[in-house]
Amino acid sequence: MRIQESAENYLESILILKNRKGFVRSIDIAAELGYSKPSVSRAMKLLRENDYITVAADGMIDLTEAGQKIAEQMYERHTLLSQFLMGLGISETIAKEDACRIEHVMSEETFLRLKAFIETM
Repeated sequence: MRIQESAENYLESILILKNRKGFVRSIDIAAELGYSKPSVSRAMKLLRENDYITVAADGMIDLTEAGQKIAEQMYERHTLLSQFLMGLGISETIAKEDACRIEHVMSEETFLRLKAFIETM
């Protein structure tokens, strides 16, 4: 099932924050992405309704198995693309921005071929 780019970004951000801080709250996501708290709250509601996250009574957010899978896929794509672009001499800032856009539109076949190519370098 294909989900929207914004949902993929939220899930990836939750994964990154969880790895960095050990916990995630809506306010952490808002600060990380530069979004308003109401926007993040609405997105968390949709992600919860679609079974990508759980939200505990204390506001702590966790990824479900489905959410974790998508987050890890997006993070792997982002990391690989960023490193590849920087290896081409593109600045880190631009490489990360471009990787963030590319990761959502690249087909699985293209990603796997690019990953295999990079691993042979």
